[in-house]
Amino acid sequence: MSTIEIINLDPQNEAQKIAFKQINYEWINKYFKVEKGDLDSLENPEKYFLETGGVVLLACRGDEYLGTSALKAMGNDSYELCKMGVSEAARGLGIGGLIGEAAIEMAKKLGAKRVYLETNSSLTPALTLYAKLGFTRIENFTSPYARADVAMEIWL
Repeated sequence: MSTIEIINLDPQNEAQKIAFKQINYEWINKYFKVEKGDLDSLENPEKYFLETGGVVLLACRGDEYLGTSALKAMGNDSYELCKMGVSEAARGLGIGGLIGEAAIEMAKKLGAKRVYLETNSSLTPALTLYAKLGFTRIENFTSPYARADVAMEIWL
């Protein structure tokens, strides 16, 4: 197997933007209903992530895109880890761990003291992955997403 590389989304690269949208759309749609906020950010990662001080990462093997994650600036030295997905073909290859670790490292480089995420309690593999990465649950939170019933954070 060739090497898997983590790269920053190039907003001028249409193939990368399509991969970001497709991988995340398929991931969300497989487990939930895609909400309007999802569509807006997937259609325009520049506006929702890059222009607000965040970053979009892609896991690649050659010219094949295997997974994505996005960090969105939240203020107070915090970033939200959002839109993390792995392509159907790459499930089981450890891509989630790779892009999760890369997102945490990127947040540190950006000066973050905390990374936050929201997910759903039905996604046991994702919860296990986040715990392995060092995230712990937060009680009593509010979310713009109907599907989010778990919030987690990691202090850097």
